[in-house]
Amino acid sequence: MDRWKQEGLRSANSGLRNQIEHFLDAYEQQRPLLAEMFRQMEAVRVQANSPDQSVEVVVDAGGVLTDLRLTASALRKTPEQLAGAIVDAVQAAAGSAREQHERLTASAGSEVDAMPDLRDIAPEAPSIHEVRAFFRGDENRAG
Repeated sequence: MDRWKQEGLRSANSGLRNQIEHFLDAYEQQRPLLAEMFRQMEAVRVQANSPDQSVEVVVDAGGVLTDLRLTASALRKTPEQLAGAIVDAVQAAAGSAREQHERLTASAGSEVDAMPDLRDIAPEAPSIHEVRAFFRGDENRAG
């Protein structure tokens, strides 16, 4: 291999090394923020009642039902009425959970957007911006 080709490879290697170091530095700076965001998301619990207050539900940040309480009046309803009251309460709680999730992830959004993307270094690697878009629910807008 001639000297010019070796120099070219060294230069490319140095550039790639700098990109990787920049990526790792950015990740290390964001890691505590992201860890705190995930901790807060895991702690989210949202309570809501049906419009007639006969059903109380609790959901997590993903809108998954974690607790259900029925009053005596709920037990006097027809199965269809009770099902409707449960659905109403779960939908209300899930909507509030989605809003909390969006508030929590928005705080990290600009930080993540400013990070270099792993795909910039290795085109076959997953894109951190696409991962973020997926978790925000806008994977169709990723790119």
